[in-house]
Amino acid sequence: MRVTLTEFLTLDGVVQGPGMPDEDTRGGFRHGGWQFPYADEDFGRLVAGWFGQADAFLLGRWTYDIFAGHWPRMTDPDDPVASALNGLPKYVVTGTPLIAEWEGTTALTGDLAQEVGALRRRPGRELQIWGSATLARSLLGLGLVDELRLLIHPVVLGEGARLFDTRDGGVAPAALKLTGTATTGSGVVLHTYEPLGAPRYGAFPAPD
Repeated sequence: MRVTLTEFLTLDGVVQGPGMPDEDTRGGFRHGGWQFPYADEDFGRLVAGWFGQADAFLLGRWTYDIFAGHWPRMTDPDDPVASALNGLPKYVVTGTPLIAEWEGTTALTGDLAQEVGALRRRPGRELQIWGSATLARSLLGLGLVDELRLLIHPVVLGEGARLFDTRDGGVAPAALKLTGTATTGSGVVLHTYEPLGAPRYGAFPAPD
């Protein structure tokens, strides 16, 4: 399966608490729910299309707990997001005990590279990561992400956890190839990327 990472970001790179005011208040974050004004029909079509390509999900523990508290109660069979999340396997990277009441959940507690590598080698379409920024940074550093889907919203918050954040262990340097771009009616800009390995460096010629 291809490992795909989808992240909702502000212009200044914040990924914390996009969905609801009380979703993630860690560090005194006061701006939860910043994504809501931009969730138009274009945005919905993009998200629904991606969920339709999933064969399994890979989530960090924080994101999993948020999802598990919401999506099992969404039972509309015509909802493409709920149908995928409730019906497909969910793998959760966790360092603490997990009592999984959400059907289809498997805890991953061993070596991250080995366990995710084994999932990646399985046949199928996409093993999708949504949010889970800490997990995403680790997998990017291990070279286990095949595609990044970054939805950049036209808002600046000035505080909050960021995807490429150096405060909790650093971010591995990487070059990316832009493979697609799109813009929604509300001004969200989607960029899709494929990792290219280490960055290349150089210098412009000095003036005569």
